[in-house]
Amino acid sequence: MTPDAAVAVTLFGVAMVATVAIGVLSGRGRERSMAEWSVSGRALGTLFVLLLMAGESYTSFSFLGAAGWSYRYGVPIFYLIAYLSSGLVVAYFVAPLLWTYCARHRLVSIADIAEHRFGSRRLGIVVAVVCTVFLIPYVQLQIQGMGVVVNAMSYGAVDLKVAAVVSFVVAEAFILASGLRGSAWVSVLKDGLAVLSVLFLAIYVPWHYFDGPAELLDRLVAEKPQWLTFPGAGGGTFGAGWFVSTILLNVATICIFPTTVAGYLSAAGPTPLRRNSILLPWYQLLLVVPMLIGAAALFVAPGLANPDLALFELVTDALPPAVVAVIGIAGALSAIVPMSVFLISIGTLWGRTILGGGLHGTRRADGVTDRGQRGRSQLICFVVGLLALAGALIYPKALVDLSVLSYEGIAQLLPAVLLGLYWRRLTTVGATAGLLTGTAIVVVLHALGRDPLAGINGGLIALAANVAVAAAVSTVSGSTRAAGAAVPTTRRAAPDS
Repeated sequence: MTPDAAVAVTLFGVAMVATVAIGVLSGRGRERSMAEWSVSGRALGTLFVLLLMAGESYTSFSFLGAAGWSYRYGVPIFYLIAYLSSGLVVAYFVAPLLWTYCARHRLVSIADIAEHRFGSRRLGIVVAVVCTVFLIPYVQLQIQGMGVVVNAMSYGAVDLKVAAVVSFVVAEAFILASGLRGSAWVSVLKDGLAVLSVLFLAIYVPWHYFDGPAELLDRLVAEKPQWLTFPGAGGGTFGAGWFVSTILLNVATICIFPTTVAGYLSAAGPTPLRRNSILLPWYQLLLVVPMLIGAAALFVAPGLANPDLALFELVTDALPPAVVAVIGIAGALSAIVPMSVFLISIGTLWGRTILGGGLHGTRRADGVTDRGQRGRSQLICFVVGLLALAGALIYPKALVDLSVLSYEGIAQLLPAVLLGLYWRRLTTVGATAGLLTGTAIVVVLHALGRDPLAGINGGLIALAANVAVAAAVSTVSGSTRAAGAAVPTTRRAAPDS
């Protein structure tokens, strides 16, 4: 091991120990209920909600994929900032509604919402299964993302597979002990390092390799104009139609994404969620920095075999090992935090809805069933984590295609989870038929290689069909109103703690 690698690995090891300690200690003295483990007892204030939900948008993709896409395609990567920021406008209205509805009825997941709204545990199970199918790829990709980050920041001294195992152990250690609260506390360390790293790189890279950002942009305009116009440098796939339709789909989907809803429900009330929607768009602007670095790598490191390493190619080339380690630790934590939230969401869906008796399993006043649901959820977190780790170690590319489906698949839950709260005539049969139709269209389009279709995101086409089928079937099957169908208000409900 070289001296540079030794410095980086030592700092990384210290950071991982600190991460476990912060995550585990955050849960000391807290009650051991399902609500505390899965949504932090609905008690997080504005700062923790902001940091937790920032972790949802600032993942390892921010350090790898954003720079890599910028390097490979160019301007289409700006869809990331566009939908994350626009989605917060929708969240300003939707998040308080979901929080109030769930707090009033003691719900902790989107499967709970569907089950309560339609009075159907079967629909809740369908929602939980669909979520699991489309979330597991995210867990594996975060494990693989951390492996790439740690391997790069250690100058190749830490093997990809070793880094993957470390990410699994660190995440499982604190989520099994402290649940979502542990993820929120680790987000403090993660976001502090991420913001400092990104701000530093925004200044250092343009001035180290160029005479400032102006020269970089001038060279882009003069030498790489195809990177600055749609469909970018990758051909016709990511044109303006794809860009707009993807933003529309993701803006709607992000508000009911299982991990996003977990962040909503962790808040102490609707007010922190509204503040979060106002503050978080400013945080998304930091994503411009890795995009800029990806553009800089076009001139500094042309012909990269793996564009996702564009950022770390420049970082390891230009910076001392201690600084490289800090940036690498920020990237590693940006994989661990969202991975932990994904696992908690999957654990909650299975431990409560599928294995724990659903909402019926929460009715006992002695708390025995509630503790049983928490135990099952923790077990599922461990099992799913092992499956994702095995996939990352044995079949690292097996779920890449499925990961592309994730957002489009989750989007098909919109009628069952959100529209049903506004649309009183939506029936259980209608919501189920729409969900199955939309999911089938998403899978078929990808299997046939026809997504995007005519330049439009296939998930948006599937969602349109989903809503049409749900409306038609609901009209035919009658307007019977299920239990819990009343449209909730945003008046504060009693916390479920």
